[in-house]
Parts: sequence; C-alpha cells; structure tokens
Amino acid sequence: MTHDYERNGTTTLFAALDVLTGTVIGQCLSRHRHEEFITFLNTIDRQVPAGLQVHLILDNYATHKHPNVQKWRKRHKRFHFHFTPTSSSWLNQVERWFRELTDKNLRRGIFPSVPDLIAVSSHT
Repeated sequence: MTHDYERNGTTTLFAALDVLTGTVIGQCLSRHRHEEFITFLNTIDRQVPAGLQVHLILDNYATHKHPNVQKWRKRHKRFHFHFTPTSSSWLNQVERWFRELTDKNLRRGIFPSVPDLIAVSSHT
C-alpha cells in the first residue's frame, strides 16, 4: 500500500455456483454473519426451481454452522450442506470463480465507494 491509500469500505460477496451450467447466484451483503448467510440461502431458495435438490459445498466457517442456520436448514429439506476439510478450499469450485473475479476484476482496482465495488462484482 502507498502512503495515500484510502480504504473506501468493504462488502461480503456470497456466491453459489451451479457446476452443471456455470451459472453463479451472487449477492453482496454488508457483513458475513449468520443473518446474512440466511439471507443468501433465501436468495438461492427463490432462484433455484422448487423441484431441485440443492447441495452446497461450504467451508467450516462458524457462520455456516450457527444454530439459526441449522434451524433454517431443517425447514428447507431440499438443502444439503457438505463441509470441506480445513485448508481444502481448492475442493470447492466456487473458490475458482472467486479467484477469477479477483484476478480479472478486483485486484489493483480503484473503487471510490462500496456500490462501485459491488457493481464490478455483479457484472462478471
């Protein structure tokens, strides 16, 4: 960082990759708590056709295992959570998408505001 570096805010990008079609469901939220994760799960639930089962590959972040998330999952039987082993993010295909997004759109970018950052993240 240079002496004149200015941080203009952050966002949390939640993403779900359909490995069959390559389609990504993405949503930027202000934080990365269980409340935001449940918001994103509801987004997935709305966007994936009702007759399909949903298998999510997740890391072991505490947010994904929060009691309120577990309650949500019990009410949404078509959702199946699969947790990767610690330090095995390479097993999760959406991590490759995150890398591409970072390399091609975000690294060395200058974003004057969080909405500008979200706009770049949303157009990939």
